[in-house]
Amino acid sequence: MDVEEFARLEESFRQFHAEFAPSFGRKQWRERSQDYLRGLLVQAAERGNAENLSEVTDASERVLQRFLSEARWDARAVLQHLQTYLGPRLHDPEAVWAVDESGFPKQGKKSVGVARQYCGALGKVAGCQIGVFLAYVSPRGRALVDLRLYLPREWTQDPARCDAAAVPPDAREYRSKSELALAMLRQAQAWGQLSAGWVTGDDEYGKSPEFRAGVAAAGLRYVLEVPGNTPV
Repeated sequence: MDVEEFARLEESFRQFHAEFAPSFGRKQWRERSQDYLRGLLVQAAERGNAENLSEVTDASERVLQRFLSEARWDARAVLQHLQTYLGPRLHDPEAVWAVDESGFPKQGKKSVGVARQYCGALGKVAGCQIGVFLAYVSPRGRALVDLRLYLPREWTQDPARCDAAAVPPDAREYRSKSELALAMLRQAQAWGQLSAGWVTGDDEYGKSPEFRAGVAAAGLRYVLEVPGNTPV
């Protein structure tokens, strides 16, 4: 890659960030969001924490940590903006929705949603957080377009723990991974910027009759894995 290619890449990055920067409110947080995004793209460490990101940006660890802990923005609005941005770029009648979860190893007990549960990244039960993701896959490209944090029952049944971690009141009701995935599909349909006729996922979603019924009720067809002991 030569200097001109780096310059084009930098300009592309700036244009992409400028598209979403207003969502972060104050000028200070808009600038820090650029540092944080740049760090995520270029840092090579396994953990994308403030310390590691500060090594590859002009922002200090403290500044990035303040951005993560103090900045306030509407995550739903950002995701809706993302789907609006991707609509003319990825939308295709041959597209497919893909749902899946991913585990993020995490020590301690205070991070929201952390618990001893199966972590796919480690291939075993361990302390981790689990995110459920919605991807849009089309002949024109693919992208992650929505996400939800899974809260185990040990969290939703412990109001004091949720208070200490600042879990919003409307997010404290237990919802299974398949319920979270179905909510994302319905939200994407409501926003209407991306559409697809099919849904695919692994047996976490295929084993749920409620998920399959919800997908069908939404007018979508599905190809889902099911556990080997599923009665037919």
